Formats: sequence, C-alpha cells, structure tokens
Amino acid sequence: MLPQKQAEEAIVSNPNNETEHDGAKEEDNRHEEDQSIFRVKNLLWHGGSAWDAWFSCASNQVAQVLLTLPYSFSQLGMLSGILFQVFYGLVGSWTAYLISVLYIEYRTRKEKENVNFKNHVIQWFEVLDGLLGPYWKAVGLAFNCTFLLFGSVIQLIACASNIYYINDKLDKRTWTYIFGACCATTVFIPSFHNYRIWSFLGLGMTTYTAWYMTIAALVHGQKDGATHSAPTKLVLYFTGATNILYTFGGHAVTVEIMHAMWKPQKFKYIYLIATLYVFTLTLPSASAVYWAFGDELLNHSNAFSLLPKTRWRDGAVILMLIHQFITFGFACTPLYFVWEKVIGMHDTKSICMRALARLPVVIPIWFLAIIFPFFGPINSAVGALLVSFTVYIIPSLAHMLTYRKASARQNAAEKPPPFLPSWTAMYVVNIFVVVWVLVVGFGFGGWASMTNFVRQVDTFGLFAKCYQCKPPAPTLTPTPPKH
Repeated sequence: MLPQKQAEEAIVSNPNNETEHDGAKEEDNRHEEDQSIFRVKNLLWHGGSAWDAWFSCASNQVAQVLLTLPYSFSQLGMLSGILFQVFYGLVGSWTAYLISVLYIEYRTRKEKENVNFKNHVIQWFEVLDGLLGPYWKAVGLAFNCTFLLFGSVIQLIACASNIYYINDKLDKRTWTYIFGACCATTVFIPSFHNYRIWSFLGLGMTTYTAWYMTIAALVHGQKDGATHSAPTKLVLYFTGATNILYTFGGHAVTVEIMHAMWKPQKFKYIYLIATLYVFTLTLPSASAVYWAFGDELLNHSNAFSLLPKTRWRDGAVILMLIHQFITFGFACTPLYFVWEKVIGMHDTKSICMRALARLPVVIPIWFLAIIFPFFGPINSAVGALLVSFTVYIIPSLAHMLTYRKASARQNAAEKPPPFLPSWTAMYVVNIFVVVWVLVVGFGFGGWASMTNFVRQVDTFGLFAKCYQCKPPAPTLTPTPPKH
C-alpha cells in the first residue's frame, strides 16, 4: 500500500504534472517543427557554399546564348566554332580567376581597416575603387552597368522569341510586353544568397535544352541540300566570334556571387570547372544543329525556329523561358544593388520597400527590348563593345596595375597559382589577353557586329513588331466570274 500512497501524495502535491508534461512535449514538437521549417528554408533559399557558386556560374553562363551558337557556327564554320569556344572559355576562366583574386585583395585590405560588410554587398566597381582609385571605379561602373543592362534586355528579347514558337497568335513585341511585366517580379529576390534553388533548376533546364537540341538535330538528320559554306565573309566571321566571346563572358556578376559565399577564397577555380561543364552542353548542341541545317541558320538566329515542332521542343521552350526569367534576375540584381546605393536604400531590411525602390531599373530594360528586338546580332554587338572590356580587358589591366609594385606582390593576399607560379608569367598572359581582345574582339568584332546590327535595323526597322517571324499567309483574291 505504501507505493500507492506515495503516488497519491505525488499527484496531490503536483496536480498539474500531466499538463506540464504535455506542455513540454508540445513545446518540443513546436521547436522541432520550427527547426524543420528553418532547415527547409535554408535548403531552398540561403545558399553560400562552393556548390551554390558553381551552380550560379554554370547556370548564368548558358542561357539564351545556347540557342544562338548554331547561328554563330553558320558564320564561323565548324572548326572555327569549336576552337573559339574552347579558347574563349579558357580565357574567360582566367579573367574570372583574376577578378576573384582582386576581390580577395580588396576585402583583405578593408577588413584590416575594420570595415564591416555585414549589410553591404561588395561590387566590382568598389573593388576597382579600393585598389586603383575613382577613375577606375567610374570606368568599371559604366561598362559593367551597361553590359548588365543590355544583358537583361537580351533575356527579354529571348523570352519573346522563344514563346513565339509555341504560340504565334501574338507577335513578339506583344510577348515582350508580357514578359517584361513577369520579369519585373525579380525585384523581390533580395540577393545572390537567395538563388540557390533557382540556380540548380536553371542548370537542369539548360542541360535538358542542350541535349534536346543535340538529339533532335541528329534524329532529324541532315536536311536535303544543306550546305556548310562558312566562313565566307569577314563580317559574318567576326560577328560569330564575338557572339562566342559573349557566351563565355558571363562573369559580370562574379564579385556578387563571391560575396554571397560563406568562404569566398574557394571561388578561384569554380568558374573553370563550370566552364568545363558548359562545354558538354554547347559543343555538342551547336555542332549537331549546324550539321543538320547548315547555311539555313544564317537567317535563323534562334535554333528553335528550325527544329521540328514536337512536345519535346515545346518542353525545351518552356524550360528556357523559366531559365531566362532566372537569368534576367541574375543580370538585374547587381543593377538593383547599384541603384539602391545611389538612392540610399541598400541597408533597408524591408523586402517590399527595396522591391518598390528597384522598379525604375526595369523600365528602361523593357523599353530597349522593344526598340531593338534583334536576337542574334545584339548578342554580338554587346560582346564586342561591352563584354570585351568588362570581362576581359579591365580585369587583366587591373590585376597588372594592382601588383605593379614589388611591395604589393610581396604582401599579396593571393599568390600566383601553382600552374603559373611566377608574376612575370602572369603579366605575359594578361598582356596577351588585353592585346587579343582589344584587336580581335573589340576591333574586328566591333566593326563586324555593328555592321551586321545596322543591317538588321535597315531591314526590319526599330520597334520591329515581329523580328524574323514567318511571313503571313497570302490572301487569295477571288477571280471575278466570266460573263
């Protein structure tokens, strides 16, 4: 009887024992649920690992340009097309490495001065300002912002061009209006930390599209009478070359991607690894489509226009549309940051306030996409006039000037890489990149791409309603009856 009595006394002395136990259990369950939600949110939203950076680089590198590379092959020829892809892919990886080194150098120096970047996203023009002064800041800001502006314009043009091959009841200009409104929703994505799931999905979408293009072209076979006469004209040759230069010049957002990493020092070779993966997408797809259609691509800058209409092609179009929305956000986010800093809203924590402040950035992009709806030619023009400096020339010059003094080289935060261990060798490579891109990319490429661009304006006019659309069906006029 004693144990029963003790139990009764325990209940009397603590009548809420069961309630407290249940409350503690409910609190534990709520805590576990909160932890689970937090883990899911981190999984989908907060990215800062080396894998996140790799997905961002690879996803951002191949968007709509995947569809224009067969067009470039028709201008260059098969051999030149492959060689230029490999060459500019490696050169682009080198300059991305230089940008990462300069970012680490800038951040190391600032952190020694106790500068806190907790609520501030470092951008390329700030790196140039900190290392080389205000003139370099102005040059970097001008080229980078203009490039990103037209990069966003290209995404809108590509959206309208692609959807037209599924639904041609609306013209491409009307589709540009619609997708401009859709892409404006990217103002709600705070920073590159929040592109984890989008980068992952985006790369999956371009992988599907690239292999669809390859397989569809091979299954279709070589078109009867297809010719492969390229290269035939210098204008076309250098236009195609600058489009490929643009393809592997997607690191105008490199600094922002690095800043979103938990350990930015790990970025150094990420862009190269991303480029090697991109080769597995671009080389087979461009080669196969060019083999199948040949010179016909000269008048079809979007490969979707020649591939047969099937549910597989429509699936690729839809996936590319989603990916172009993601890439629009990639290109626009640095512009959002710049605009926020100009108007003093960069430190604002309210997402809605920041989104409202960002809207004026979207309007000129929308307007330019309606004025210049030339899908392939605008890629080449942007590559020659903007990418050549933003991505290749400025980083190479900035690296040489930052480490021109022996003391700077001695105290460098990042030493030369193991595969190129001497500073002299790095200077030789940088000088080669500057001279090559200045002469071939900007010089010949600028002349060729602008000649081609002006030709498109003369042919189709500004505000073209439906660039490279199929001609309307002829209307048959009834013949009058004979009397």
